[in-house]
Amino acid sequence: MPEFLQWSFMQNAFLTGTIIATVAACVGYFVVLRHVAFAGHALSHIGFSGAAGAVLIGIDPLWGLLAFTLSAALAMGLLGDRLEGRDVAIGIVLAFALGLGILFLQLYTAYASEAFSILFGTIMGISRAEVVTSLIIGIAVLLGLGVIFRPLLYMSVNPIAAEAGGVPLRLLSALFLLLVALAVSEAVLVVGVLLIFALLIAPPATAMYLTPRIYPALGIAVVLGVLETWFGLIMAYYTGYSASFFIATAAVAAYLLVRLLVWRGVIGIRSTRLTAQPATADAA
Repeated sequence: MPEFLQWSFMQNAFLTGTIIATVAACVGYFVVLRHVAFAGHALSHIGFSGAAGAVLIGIDPLWGLLAFTLSAALAMGLLGDRLEGRDVAIGIVLAFALGLGILFLQLYTAYASEAFSILFGTIMGISRAEVVTSLIIGIAVLLGLGVIFRPLLYMSVNPIAAEAGGVPLRLLSALFLLLVALAVSEAVLVVGVLLIFALLIAPPATAMYLTPRIYPALGIAVVLGVLETWFGLIMAYYTGYSASFFIATAAVAAYLLVRLLVWRGVIGIRSTRLTAQPATADAA
């Protein structure tokens, strides 16, 4: 067994990181595919306010994260079926939530260290109980994604045909955002609010440049997310610096490297963007 895995806190960090990276990659794939990255970004910052409020009243920040992100996701989803046209409304909700977060922190400045943990992650301090909580939430998200996978994919690649075929776009959009909210709340434990895109967006976006096929792209995204998380944990153990920094750096570096290889023609795939044709074929 490697030296770093002999410590219980590192075992908890690896278990939680693997769970969260897997869930974030699967959910993030549809976030990228549906072009709703801003909604995911907003949910992470809204979760900060919930976590700060939870710390203020003396409960686990995760419950505040879940309460605020789930409420915001439901509201965003019910705004309409095409969130990419709702940036203004999402921005207003985000601004209000961040204002609440600042207020919560000012009400009791003794929680500055907890606020730092929420912003940048606390994966090295995760307990075994939190590992179990992450596993339960992760299984719930993956099961939920599996239930709505086919209609969600259909709606993502061809919303007009999906609506004509009777797919409830607004309801499905709200359900998907609830899953995003759960994934975001989990991922905050690893990379924090400010670096949430390192796990939610970068691995799926990188995978989409490697293959236009849905299932291989999902598999590649999961592998990338897990490897980047493991790399960040190992580097944090040996250097003493934040794991979030190394995870985010690895995710960005992998994305830029793949983009460079595609641009130079080293990786010759049929398309650098997922197209409706293979997606529809897989969904059929």
